[in-house]
Amino acid sequence: MRPSVRKGVYAGMAGLSLVGAVAGCAPAASGGDAANTSAAETPAAAPTTGTSSTSMATTGSGGASAYKDGTYSADGNYVSPNGTETVGVELTLAAGKVTDVQITTHPSNPNTRKFQGEFAGGIAGQIVGKDIDGLNVSKVAGSSLTSGGFNDAVEQIKSEAK
Repeated sequence: MRPSVRKGVYAGMAGLSLVGAVAGCAPAASGGDAANTSAAETPAAAPTTGTSSTSMATTGSGGASAYKDGTYSADGNYVSPNGTETVGVELTLAAGKVTDVQITTHPSNPNTRKFQGEFAGGIAGQIVGKDIDGLNVSKVAGSSLTSGGFNDAVEQIKSEAK
């Protein structure tokens, strides 16, 4: 094979590898079509339980909130190409709105560390000040799979905060 043809073949293979890697980071398919959802995009079926610490206040502006004010934490699970991953979520609620969020990363490999770190760095800008019932994160700072674990943890926190 001529050197110029060989370089072209290598460049083409590298390009396909890059496309495959980027496709693996794409957001999950919407619409509930199970045939279009891979195992890497499906949240784990068995969530872990979280812990919470709460205060007894219930409202902030005269109306009753469905959630008790306080700080709650839970671990959420999701499935990545490397297996089941866990992300820790701590939310502070006041009158049903998120006033603070902290993410605890639990990476099992360098790729998970990268994506969970990016997620942790960008999540506050997307959810602080929003009603907890309206939270449904799909992609944060380039991380699409970590959001599945985050959403899992939020559901646990909502149950605890009622």
